[in-house]
Amino acid sequence: MQDFPFSDEELKTPVELVIQKVRPTLHLDGGDISVLGIKDARVYVRLEGACNGCASSANTLKYAIENRLKEEIHPDIMLVNIPHNEPNPFQLR
Repeated sequence: MQDFPFSDEELKTPVELVIQKVRPTLHLDGGDISVLGIKDARVYVRLEGACNGCASSANTLKYAIENRLKEEIHPDIMLVNIPHNEPNPFQLR
């Protein structure tokens, strides 16, 4: 992403801190989230447990997680969900 003020490497720790803040809420419903990688201000994740395939998962990603990343890190950061039936793009390298 052009003009984004942080490198992918610089985003790792703040992203992980935000994920740790929302993780207990996911655990309450039997779910979890894995960060697969960060590339060009996009955070690639995979929902786990009960969150995988849940009808509310899109809302969870958008309103609980992506909005928190935007508020706490940068408004241009994006969250990309990689479903379980798709390969992890960071393992293909």
